[in-house]
Amino acid sequence: TNVAGDHPQGAWQSLMDWVGTWATTPTATEGFAFSGQTLRMIAHVSIGGTKVRVKISNAYGKQRLKIGAATIAHRTDGAAIDTQTMRTLTFDGLETTAIAAGSFAVSNEIDLEFAPLSDLTISFYLPDDIPEGFDVTGHATCNQTNYISAPGDHVEAAELSVAQSTDTFLFVSGIDVEAPAGTGGIVALGDSLTDCNISTVDANNRWPDQLARNIIARHEKDGGRLHGVMNQGIGGSKIIHDARGGSSLQRFDRDVIAQTGVTHLIFQLGINDIRNRGSDPELVVSADDLIAGMKQMEIRAHAKGIKIYAGTLLPYENEDYNPPPGLKGL
Repeated sequence: TNVAGDHPQGAWQSLMDWVGTWATTPTATEGFAFSGQTLRMIAHVSIGGTKVRVKISNAYGKQRLKIGAATIAHRTDGAAIDTQTMRTLTFDGLETTAIAAGSFAVSNEIDLEFAPLSDLTISFYLPDDIPEGFDVTGHATCNQTNYISAPGDHVEAAELSVAQSTDTFLFVSGIDVEAPAGTGGIVALGDSLTDCNISTVDANNRWPDQLARNIIARHEKDGGRLHGVMNQGIGGSKIIHDARGGSSLQRFDRDVIAQTGVTHLIFQLGINDIRNRGSDPELVVSADDLIAGMKQMEIRAHAKGIKIYAGTLLPYENEDYNPPPGLKGL
């Protein structure tokens, strides 16, 4: 069969689309400094494929972030990788890059076959000294163990020389996969309940992880539509007022609309607006305020052809999980 002759010019390319298979939300992250070290981040993807690209963020950095080398590979266990699957990441065809302050870089596409619901490692070498005042971009308390090496370029090491482990994602903000045309992309926008609140460390039991498992199981059972799942939850996130990483209205374009291949949005937000942990009069919101904020998200999503679903707010009366001293939910 003359496959090329069966399709109009350009139609072959349309048989595949890029979509996000994993994401974490960039925030300003304190308490980190690096001196010529390698970082190895662990990403539990939603859908699999054979071509991949990686996003590295310097959204909150005060100066350029230099990447001296980077690789992607299958994880075997802990900080160890299967070197047979290791691929060098390139940026504009080069094995190094410098990311401007406030920006991010997307790697060139790399041939790498990986299964859905598997773990990939992103290893990258930071050749420059990065002091705490740099304002490192990351995502803290992610309930995933990640690794920081002893000094040196260890991006190709099967067993990383680990100097420190951390439950923070550092710099890496997303992984895209080339998927069959028609594959959807779901962004989960929320607060700590979406992010990973009290989810078991390294177990991938956040509700977006379970959603991804359900999607894969349905697809394998009856051919249901595939969707990549991108977790954009931040602990403490609000609809109206600023919080870590910005209010949802402030971060909507970056964390929803700009996500690769997004077709659907599920948001579960509003508890932290109502809860007002510090009982600050300036942060009091009304039902009308929250509804107006939700309608703004609806308008912005629909303008880009994104279907939007609202999650039910959970009860929290008299909750005392991690409040300010002496305070409970109202």
